[in-house]
Amino acid sequence: MAAKRELGLWEKYLSVWVALCITVGILLGRAFPEISEALARVEVAHVSIPIAICLFAMIYPIMVQISFEEIKRAGRSPRPIGLTLFMNWAVKPFTMTLFAWLFLARLFSGFLSPEQVEQYRAGMILLGVAPCTAMVLVWSYLARGNMGHTLVMTAINSLTMVFLYAPLATFLLGVSGIEVPWKTIALSVAVYICTPLVAGYYTRKRVLESRGEEWFSRRLVPALGRSAVAALLITLVILFAYQGHLITEIPGIIGMITAGIFANILLVFALTYLTARIIGLGYEDAAPAAIIAGSNHFEVAIAVAISLFGVESGAALATVVGVLTEVPLMLFLVFLCRKTRGFFE
Repeated sequence: MAAKRELGLWEKYLSVWVALCITVGILLGRAFPEISEALARVEVAHVSIPIAICLFAMIYPIMVQISFEEIKRAGRSPRPIGLTLFMNWAVKPFTMTLFAWLFLARLFSGFLSPEQVEQYRAGMILLGVAPCTAMVLVWSYLARGNMGHTLVMTAINSLTMVFLYAPLATFLLGVSGIEVPWKTIALSVAVYICTPLVAGYYTRKRVLESRGEEWFSRRLVPALGRSAVAALLITLVILFAYQGHLITEIPGIIGMITAGIFANILLVFALTYLTARIIGLGYEDAAPAAIIAGSNHFEVAIAVAISLFGVESGAALATVVGVLTEVPLMLFLVFLCRKTRGFFE
């Protein structure tokens, strides 16, 4: 049985800590612009090394708490896996395309040039086609979801992205020459899934052998929960020090792009959540399925946008907006899950 996940003061006031860290990150980026420049240089295959380290620090404590019995049970449950795959590949890319057109080409067309509309629209579509494969572990953990299901789905998403990303993006964008960013996907899987999974497995095994189940549950699990949230908050400071200057420089454009992304996240989340209830899934499976469906793999989207349109393009900017909105919007979904748990009980 998985240990009960309690985060106490950290989780109770998480929205306050998040707001403070976002503010600190923006202020640091504005006061010391060289920080953003330095962070931009420290990357491999469009994956920021400082952010990758922070994500590892977030995910490792969660991996320690995942029992391999959970993973086996999740692998034998086809309904949550099928629902997640369907929403990720048959629904979300098309709804994101719809909202990109609706918000940019219709609602906000009077504030944007035709070239801006096309560029930002392309970036939003590239985000919609890339399902998240790492951060959802954190969101599912905070939502008290089935971590075995979440881990299985992150692995399946990584595999399906190799085969489906380029053809689907080509179809929706109507452009040729889209290549799968192999290095970005491989590095993301290695840093965000494989390495913390292996480290977490051996940590769990050694601790249970040496200290026992009670010490693991009562002493280690609460500490791991606090460290995961602390890593999340540090990541926020780095992210907004890195890209947060855009919020103060071009707030209108950031708001227009965010509105479309947010609308798509809410729609896909709601559709997945309701479908999970209709097909008889419990909350522990429904929550991660809906959160996975709503989230995006921004590193892959950024890599493709830069390779197709250039680093200074509007498409690349739209994918960067995905970076800035990922944490606040996903935390909002976690809040919705926690508040609506009784809907499944």
